Amino acid sequence: MHTRRLFLNRLDLAPDPHDAVVVIDVLRSFSTAAYAFGAGASVIYPVETIAEAHRLRQAIPDAVTTGAVAGGDPVPGFDFGNSPTALHAAKLAGRPLIQSTAAGVRGLARFSHARALFAGSLVMARATASALLESQADEVCFVITGEWVDRDGDEDVACADYLEALLHGEDPDPAPFVARVLNSDFGRRFLAGTNPNLPVSDLELCARVNRFDFALRATHSGGRLQLRRHRAGQPGTQ
Repeated sequence: MHTRRLFLNRLDLAPDPHDAVVVIDVLRSFSTAAYAFGAGASVIYPVETIAEAHRLRQAIPDAVTTGAVAGGDPVPGFDFGNSPTALHAAKLAGRPLIQSTAAGVRGLARFSHARALFAGSLVMARATASALLESQADEVCFVITGEWVDRDGDEDVACADYLEALLHGEDPDPAPFVARVLNSDFGRRFLAGTNPNLPVSDLELCARVNRFDFALRATHSGGRLQLRRHRAGQPGTQ
């Protein structure tokens, strides 16, 4: 299985992937999404814009909204910020979720044409690797979303390195990858404790490697992109 990397903010430098794509957002979009499913969410609708999220909420009245703008501040008027701490303690049994974030969701929309599309983070890394192996992809492309002008994105690169090792049949110690998440540019902002919208508890939850036994696969249904839980060997699992 061939693997390669793309950085979301450098897409003009490489050909588009069309086989299996993992859009990685460890801090925090797809860690938040995993914890939302852990709290009982039935489906997640990733949408690129806040306006689109509000329109979709009108169409799905029982949906809850979660998201953040660049820098991590919650979207005004949304039910939740982009926070694993808030979502893992929420009572979401059977409710759909609408998610809009500045990086991860944008990456999913950008590669929605891929044959097999996954949302990736460390908390579901092993399950994601299993799903990728099951897909029998010739190529897996890891999309790094966390690199910005003021951020090195190493939390997402670390996740890609860990996934790649798993795909190659290795069983590496997760500790060095966790350390890279904590020491990344964005990780240190959580550790600083100076921004109430970047709580250290979020960082800790995002760094719990293989916390969940499901991957998050993105598919189209009813003209909308959606994320659902996927367990290798159990097609259509929720």
